[in-house]
Amino acid sequence: MIWTVIQTSWRRLRNNRSELLLTFIVPMVFFSIFAVIFGSRDSASSTPKIKVAISNEWPSELSNRAVALLQEQKSLRLTDRSAKSEGHAKGSNSVNRDMAEDLVRRGMVSAAVVFSKQNQTNTTGDFGEIEILTDSFDQVASQVLTAVVQKAVMTANAEITKSSRALRDRYDGNISTATQPGDTSVSPANYAMSQPLTLPQPPAIATVDIMGGKKTNPVIAMYAAGIAVMFLLFSATTASGSLLEERENSTLDRLLCSRLTMDQLLLGKWAFLTIIGSIQMTLMFVWGAVVFGIDLQHHIEGFVAMTLVTAGAASSFALMLAALCQSRMQLGWVSTIVILTMSALGGSMVPRYLMSESIQKAGLWTFNAWALDGYNKIFWRELPLRDVGLELAVLTASGFVFIVAARVFAIRWERT
Repeated sequence: MIWTVIQTSWRRLRNNRSELLLTFIVPMVFFSIFAVIFGSRDSASSTPKIKVAISNEWPSELSNRAVALLQEQKSLRLTDRSAKSEGHAKGSNSVNRDMAEDLVRRGMVSAAVVFSKQNQTNTTGDFGEIEILTDSFDQVASQVLTAVVQKAVMTANAEITKSSRALRDRYDGNISTATQPGDTSVSPANYAMSQPLTLPQPPAIATVDIMGGKKTNPVIAMYAAGIAVMFLLFSATTASGSLLEERENSTLDRLLCSRLTMDQLLLGKWAFLTIIGSIQMTLMFVWGAVVFGIDLQHHIEGFVAMTLVTAGAASSFALMLAALCQSRMQLGWVSTIVILTMSALGGSMVPRYLMSESIQKAGLWTFNAWALDGYNKIFWRELPLRDVGLELAVLTASGFVFIVAARVFAIRWERT
């Protein structure tokens, strides 16, 4: 009898396509996704370059050589913004400190290197210290850049030391015994070489967290949006299954025989799902503000705009999936695969800065990536609403396309 039970169970599994996919195919799909995301970092060709801005405010032989070495680093991508607003020659990668901090704050670069002046009376040509302006949203970039800058400064200092000693050794046999600068028998070059050899000393390197340093709980502020958007999609697709239930029990046919049209039905369900999604997002962020210290109070305007647009787009996406599927069971496994895939590529599960550049570009085709970028600009980077215009526009356009697609797929129900 045990063998009979096994055979019966196997036949049921074999004839159930959704369960078969969820059992054998879905695990391999997600294994492949995470293998691509993390496995690609072992390849130097696919590892994403770190976007960096350099500010050399106190040029000296040491700082100029260190900047040149940083420019030769293949792991760095230097940002050239000086040609746009500061009047520098195009191709120059150096910006001032304020511009470098602004680039980091807006997320246009992952970090910035500032060779700062020590004081106004410094006439030796050496600079005081090096500041690495970081954004702890990308926790990898700051650590990598710190190591690269340390190596560049040490290499530059060693090269200058070697060059100075070689130059001094060349003139050792030709230096006059006179040591007074007023003696006309001593040439300026010989007199300079007769002085004690002074070599530039590597400055201290200070790391300044531009964004996370001002937040009481930066980790929560960083990941709150990712979890909220992913569960918004799950709840919206679950609720949209009512459309398929109405189709299966013939309620939909009776509704369409009344004065209710398919357009009105879809728009009514979209409005309901948008309201429920907005309430869900609000409750999650209020909970995060009360319990985990998310600064919701000072970002109400941006939060309301992003929440309404995100909930609306998620509702349209859920209705499109429901109109595309044949049954609620099919909607369940299709939505699970699609949402988890979008969440993995879009940054809800894994921060996008850990992905290769090709995977990051692919993530821009997902719903999650744009929603997360918008919330992160508001809560993490604390940017005004006007700087979230691109994300709001993309999500609005996506929601419109999804609801139109849902209407097209629902035509078949009107013909039966």
